[in-house]
Amino acid sequence: MDRQAEGLITTPVRERSQRELAYVLMLPFMAGAGLVHLVFMLLSVILAANLVGMPMLALSVRAARGLGTANRRLARAYAGVRVPDPAPLRAGPGLLNRLGTALGDVTGWRAVIHSLLRLPAAMLACTAAAGLWGGGLLLLGCPLWGHFPAWAHLTPPGWPVAALVSAAGLALLLLAPWGVHLALALERVLARTLLGPAPGEIRIRRLEQARALTAEDAVTRLRRIERDLHDGTAARLVTLAMSLGMAQDELDQADQPQRLQHARVLVDNAHRSAKETVAELRDLIRGIHPPALDQGLEVALATLTARNPIPVRFDADLPERPAPAIEAIAYFCTTELLANVVKHSGARHAAIEVRVRDGLLTLRVRDDGTGGAAIGTGFGLRGLAARIQTLDGMIDIHSPAGGPTVITVQLPLHI
Repeated sequence: MDRQAEGLITTPVRERSQRELAYVLMLPFMAGAGLVHLVFMLLSVILAANLVGMPMLALSVRAARGLGTANRRLARAYAGVRVPDPAPLRAGPGLLNRLGTALGDVTGWRAVIHSLLRLPAAMLACTAAAGLWGGGLLLLGCPLWGHFPAWAHLTPPGWPVAALVSAAGLALLLLAPWGVHLALALERVLARTLLGPAPGEIRIRRLEQARALTAEDAVTRLRRIERDLHDGTAARLVTLAMSLGMAQDELDQADQPQRLQHARVLVDNAHRSAKETVAELRDLIRGIHPPALDQGLEVALATLTARNPIPVRFDADLPERPAPAIEAIAYFCTTELLANVVKHSGARHAAIEVRVRDGLLTLRVRDDGTGGAAIGTGFGLRGLAARIQTLDGMIDIHSPAGGPTVITVQLPLHI
């Protein structure tokens, strides 16, 4: 039996099919609870003009948030919906603050809308499941109909027809998981749209994360610069000052030939140390802002790829120049990714593509290495992802075992 036939036969018992069937079985109870809540909500709205109705309405919104939490967890566990949790409800002290916070709870009102819109979606999913699973089981048991007096009139004439009806029932059972999965599409859309954080809340959460990441990245950079200056440049300057001081002492007694020769050696060493210190400072400044970016990102990346130890094919289409901060992030991303290719991938060739489309800068780095790159594997990708997120960008990593590796970075063209 080939794999396709085996997969078609084993689909009904797969984990996803079982979870979705369980979700459909729970749908009538959850939809019924939502319907009862909607009736209570309607009553609260009618009574909202008096002192009794407002607390009832606030309580209804809080209950809607709880019902939405239950529906979200069920959809996530059984329907395979990836929906994040909204922010918790935080109310100030005092009864009026709590009442106002509950009445203005966007998450609760979105859950109310979900309870209303999910009624036809639940009916569709339940009808599809009953028709496919129930109808399939009923038709599959066609040869047994004659043994039940209540079904005797449904018995088809003859075993050949019964066999055909049973085959049709088997076909329905084989198609049932796919039909139920398709019928739950509207349920998944509603859960993803109405049970997660509101769009404004998602934006605020991303901005808060970006602010935290920016502050952390700035502190890390300052510490690195401080460490490089203290351990490298500052130590060399101390040595330079000591050498010049010793040379001055020797020159004070320049009437002795050996003293003059020693002073010349000290001055030569100080001169060499000064040039090395200047080189270190130049490298440190280049790490803060690469001077190659003064001529644009395309020229900087072309120069970077030309100096790479392995062959790199570079292709760029930049009709519009990005903002300086975006250029810097794109340059550092390319530097880090090419370093990973050289150090870890074992690749013989790499390729870099840079595009500007629809207000987005897309950077794609490919290599023919061994693969296995992922955030958290020690390749520096976690810090790279954090730096990208500070500018509201995204990174996608496709690196199966054995390669190839394709890493795509998208950044806004302007901040």
